[in-house]
Amino acid sequence: QVQLVESGGGLVQAGGSLRLSCAVSGSIVSLYNMGWYRQPPGKQRELVAAMISGVTTNYADSAKGRFTISRDNAKNTVYLQMNSLKPEDTAVYYCNARRLMSSREYWGQGTQVTVSS
Repeated sequence: QVQLVESGGGLVQAGGSLRLSCAVSGSIVSLYNMGWYRQPPGKQRELVAAMISGVTTNYADSAKGRFTISRDNAKNTVYLQMNSLKPEDTAVYYCNARRLMSSREYWGQGTQVTVSS
């Protein structure tokens, strides 16, 4: 059974940094396209960053230049490094995995990120 477990969220002041982790169990991360999504209070879930086939990365306009998605195959973990955080980054952040060449999809439980002004 594939499971995704996020960690690293918390409270940080504007301008600070956080690194979110998504540990994958039950499979190997190299078999998946990975993504980080977030859902701010009162808003819909949105894609923040994605890693396609372990090579190509894509970012939402709001995240470009500040956020970086990366993968450590040895640890079977995906990261989201978030720098220069803004209050509007406050949201529940979710890790997503989509199996290559299939419709299988998995979600983590989410981790809260709160950025104070």
